[in-house]
Amino acid sequence: MEECISVFDMLKIGVGPSSSHTLGPWRAAEQFLNVLREQNLLNQVARVQVDLYGSLSLTGKGHATDLAVMLGLSGQDPEYIPVAQIDSIINTIRSQNSIKLDNQFTILFTIETDLIFNRNFLPFHANGIRFTAYAGLATVEETYYSIGGGFVVKEERNNTQSKSALKCAFPYPTQTAEDLLNYCHEQNKSISALVYENEKSMRSEEEIHVELMRIWNTMLECMYIGCHTEGTLPGGLNVRRRAFDMHTNLIGDLPYNSPQEWLSVIRKTEVKFRQILKWVSCFALAVNEVNAALGRVVTAPTNGSAGVIPAVLMYYMVIENHQADEKEIKQFLLVAGEIGSLFKKGSTISAAMGGCQAEIGVSSAMAAGALCELMGGTPEQVQMAAEIAMEHHLGLTCDPIGGLVQIPCIERNTMGAIKAINAAELALETDAKNAKVPLDKVINTMWETAKDMNHKYKETSEGGLAITVGLSDC
Repeated sequence: MEECISVFDMLKIGVGPSSSHTLGPWRAAEQFLNVLREQNLLNQVARVQVDLYGSLSLTGKGHATDLAVMLGLSGQDPEYIPVAQIDSIINTIRSQNSIKLDNQFTILFTIETDLIFNRNFLPFHANGIRFTAYAGLATVEETYYSIGGGFVVKEERNNTQSKSALKCAFPYPTQTAEDLLNYCHEQNKSISALVYENEKSMRSEEEIHVELMRIWNTMLECMYIGCHTEGTLPGGLNVRRRAFDMHTNLIGDLPYNSPQEWLSVIRKTEVKFRQILKWVSCFALAVNEVNAALGRVVTAPTNGSAGVIPAVLMYYMVIENHQADEKEIKQFLLVAGEIGSLFKKGSTISAAMGGCQAEIGVSSAMAAGALCELMGGTPEQVQMAAEIAMEHHLGLTCDPIGGLVQIPCIERNTMGAIKAINAAELALETDAKNAKVPLDKVINTMWETAKDMNHKYKETSEGGLAITVGLSDC
């Protein structure tokens, strides 16, 4: 059976700042609670020890891995937890040296001794996390790996299985971009229409509609919050939020009272080329500043790259098509999710495995392909747009200063969005028959580049800007 990854696997709602270092460990903690629950041991647990390995250890504190693990063990859901309550929950755990396991059973938990940062790497993946629970005479130990984009696998699963969190029987299963094109030709369907048919094999049309619009509304709200929040980001780098000032200069004194009214106002303004660049950058900055502050975002395909897709979709709605509505929004998200799944199957969406090409590069490719279809591109041109976007991110390193998803991560989302728009335009102006580099080839090249990349540039904060520009310089 071919691997089948849903759009809703690629576009998940969660809490920042990182899908692999925050959302993944959070979900791993939830899975561990399920193991204890299935063994009827949850109410007998006296102590839990958590060991973080590799990149989760090296950049875990900057990525809030420790907070995510504690919130997960506390039974909180990253999709629905009121983000304003996070500090209170963590402060209670810290001050009382205890944790309310699954929000039911209070056990002793001392952060300094029960949450251990191990610098060594486990062999299976760079992001390893081990939970050990002591319940009466029983000891339960489980090891998980956060493989990017919020996906989590257990140790015993082999590498092929780990490529997907979901196995199913889509009517049009795709493992490669070539498979996708073949189905489009056979069925005479666009990529979005084909993906929609796959999604309908798992969910009702109403559920698909509701969930896609919930994803979009989360993106819109995230941009709105980012554009209306000023100050300094947490973490110690003293990074000043820029979306607020940029947005204030762009929007002027136009009135609005909600994210939806805000969008309507922006769409009615006359925008020149230089302002287009500023608006797109503003949207991307806004999302990733919210992400850096542990706000709610949509992994697309990761948290660190969450700003690219909403910024490009906003570009289409604000600049290209003022009449665009739910139909176009869903079409965009369906295409973006499918392209992201091809990269996950054929390469990686984990910066700890592939550097930032696996995050910003993939998000740019997803956005480029989706925009290309909305602007009338054929399936071949859509894939060409995705290929162009990734081609010009190959080799991009992940070197966050201080282990925080701030510098250079936030700005990189603006670059990924601009490149996506450019890639879509280039593809639309090109006869795809003349394309020299198929999408599958660039996906494979990305994976080979990832394997060749020095581990210092794979989300360890041991190379690049993380070393040449340290915390003391900020």
